[in-house]
Amino acid sequence: MTPRDASESPRNRWSDLDRPPLNVTALRRGLVREGSLWREVDVVQSTGSTNSDLVARAGGGREVAEGVVLVAEEQTTARGRLDRRWTAPARSGLFFSVLLRPAEVPVARWGWLPLLTGVAVATGLSRAAGVDTALKWPNDLLVTVGGEERKAGGILAERAGDDGVVVGVGINVSLRADELPVPTAGSLALAGAVSTDRDPLLRGVLRALEDWYGRWRGAGGDAGACGLQETYAAGCATLGRVVRAELPGDRELVGEAVAVDGDGRLVLATGEGVQEPVGAGDIVHLRGR
Repeated sequence: MTPRDASESPRNRWSDLDRPPLNVTALRRGLVREGSLWREVDVVQSTGSTNSDLVARAGGGREVAEGVVLVAEEQTTARGRLDRRWTAPARSGLFFSVLLRPAEVPVARWGWLPLLTGVAVATGLSRAAGVDTALKWPNDLLVTVGGEERKAGGILAERAGDDGVVVGVGINVSLRADELPVPTAGSLALAGAVSTDRDPLLRGVLRALEDWYGRWRGAGGDAGACGLQETYAAGCATLGRVVRAELPGDRELVGEAVAVDGDGRLVLATGEGVQEPVGAGDIVHLRGR
């Protein structure tokens, strides 16, 4: 789908006064500066998927520099892990993708990028929205609504050519209870955020992402050396719980999540006394801490 620029259809942009459009000029002024990771910030009114658009752009036959940020006010065919659909009203959340080219990091360590992004999102939202967040391995953002954990965001990383990765983030910001796509979903507003102004929220998340990405890249992708592994574990709601891992090939594994290893895999202690790392799959929390 061809994205429409955010400057189009001004009447539609302001159709919900509780959800004003992002200020692309202010975002560029705050993020694109000399020495910054962020080279370009584009905001479009609507598109199918910012990840798909940016992956196509990065592989379109011309060199696209690291640090491009593509933001959509609305995504019509957004995808999560396992090709799950992600739906939300226009301007009700933050829907964006970034292009990274971690040339200094061995490809084997790129699996940390979704986890790194989760730490950055949680850090940025804690500072800018005042909401306590937790991370469900590998890429879900959880908030507490009415005493229950709810998913308020997700992360999807995709390869872009030989040396690039596009990381997409979707965060429910101002969704009301009657707008939630499923009962287990949540939003920053429902979790008691002190602010749902998306401009400072996006700036806070991208600045935190720049910081963590710089540390990780500077350490050659060693998540232990740069503090990422410890920080992720401290904020991971999956650790200490009995979970079911739904694995490729219709396999299942049940055990207690005891660690996140140096490769970013979730380590499960099974009933047979074996510790088994899980690198890919869907995780279902079965019992609390």
